[in-house]
Amino acid sequence: MRESPAGEHAHPTAGVYLRVAAVLVILTVIEVGVFYVPAFHPVLVPTLLILSAVKFTLVVMFYMHLKMDSRFFTFLFGGPLLLAMVMTMGLMFLFGAFVLKR
Repeated sequence: MRESPAGEHAHPTAGVYLRVAAVLVILTVIEVGVFYVPAFHPVLVPTLLILSAVKFTLVVMFYMHLKMDSRFFTFLFGGPLLLAMVMTMGLMFLFGAFVLKR
């Protein structure tokens, strides 16, 4: 019996990939639904940004195998995503894309 090298992790099974794919499909359906529900229009962009960030995270973690890799690489993908979302939201508030009601 061969021992696995230090730091090597078992990869997910096909069932895990299918469950992740199902969650991605459900999130996509929710995104489309949010777009067509008038009650969500005041918070449409933040809602879609959050849903897309969750989908991005799932894809990166499972299909790019970052879940089994070093935390540094996870930070390398997640840090710029968080920075881009904060900058986008800040610019949207700055240029009046949506206004907070008082």
